[in-house]
Amino acid sequence: MSYLLNATYLATLLAVSPWLVYRMLRTGRYRAGWGEKLLGLVPQRDGNEPCIWMHAVSVGEVNLLAPLVARLESRGQVRCVVSSTTDTGLALARRKYPHLSTFYAPLDFSWSVGRAMRRIRPDLLLLAELELWPNLIRAARKRAARIAVVNGRLSERSFRGYRRIGPLAASMLRSIDVIAAQNEQYAERFLRLGARPESVHVTGSLKFDGAQTDRDNPLTRQLAALAGIAPDDTVFLAGSTQHPEEALALAAFDQLRDAHAKLRLILVPRHPQRFDEVAALLDRSGHTWQRRSRLETEGANSRARILLVDSVGELGAWWGTANIAFVGGSLGSRGGQNMIEPAAYGAAVSFGPDTRNFRHVVTQMLDEGAAVVVHGGQEMTEFVRRCLEEPLYAESLGQRAARLVAANIGATDRTIELLNQLLPASAANDDRAAA
Repeated sequence: MSYLLNATYLATLLAVSPWLVYRMLRTGRYRAGWGEKLLGLVPQRDGNEPCIWMHAVSVGEVNLLAPLVARLESRGQVRCVVSSTTDTGLALARRKYPHLSTFYAPLDFSWSVGRAMRRIRPDLLLLAELELWPNLIRAARKRAARIAVVNGRLSERSFRGYRRIGPLAASMLRSIDVIAAQNEQYAERFLRLGARPESVHVTGSLKFDGAQTDRDNPLTRQLAALAGIAPDDTVFLAGSTQHPEEALALAAFDQLRDAHAKLRLILVPRHPQRFDEVAALLDRSGHTWQRRSRLETEGANSRARILLVDSVGELGAWWGTANIAFVGGSLGSRGGQNMIEPAAYGAAVSFGPDTRNFRHVVTQMLDEGAAVVVHGGQEMTEFVRRCLEEPLYAESLGQRAARLVAANIGATDRTIELLNQLLPASAANDDRAAA
């Protein structure tokens, strides 16, 4: 089976190589880490303490690992290492966990994952949300490492995709010791694909536990001061946006700015490669605006009511400045981004209709009257207008959102209890003592 998979991966890599080379030359992406990706030359681990290899695909998964890393490291007898697939994910991991070994995940060639396993020697392979790679799972089993999926999510689309490779998907799932699913619906899909019933557990979403709820946290305070946001300003923040969501948010600001002199707009595009594109949009608008990357050197411009956050990994703290929030990736076809963070701060939250990546969370929020769906630019403008003109409405919306997040906290504790069963007894006991 490994030979067939290797051949398939090689053929795919060759087929996309012209596109990869083009992207490397045009954007600078995909240039780094090929020794780790193709040859498994990840940092070699010293020492013999229990080790957990945590794999997070990109920025969102890297962020959600934070409460687990904190709890697992508090035991003092466990080494955590973190891999990511994307450039932005690894860059964030290196900033967020500077004391940990971080590296590009090896591609699923048998030789690269095998060498990575030998160099890391993990006791536990932890996969964030869902990353099923046959050779990686086989290599973990060969080295007697236990395997866990945390914050497990299996959308209807992913479920249909895995059903097309039914026997292979079932074989991989049966090799996993613990699947900590976010909700009953995802758990049921894992079971239908062939996971062992005793391995599947519903723990809730780690994203609720990882959300900051205190607007007065040091980083949010620092950023607000850096941007010159006054206590009586009303901040409309559009975060994790894709085209054309920035333009729609800008149009809403443009229609409302004259009647509401304290309205501020903050735009946080999802992908760094779009920062310059959004900057060009703001240049064309004729408004005075600033880049976040220049605030330290230029200072806040008192005439600039628009800020472009051209940095990675800060969105969670910027949400703490928002009174009114639009969560991006939801007016196109990306399936939405994390709306828990602005909800936890008590912002008045809105998003578009395509939120399949967070369907369970969205259902909860809408059922509790804790968010509003906008179907386009005009509805976005009207939502912002209502929040500005009816502050009690915005406050009530935000309070319901904050209460919902508070009621769902606890996934970390439930997940840690499951992981304790997979770690050496001494390490698990250390964690229970620390808790």
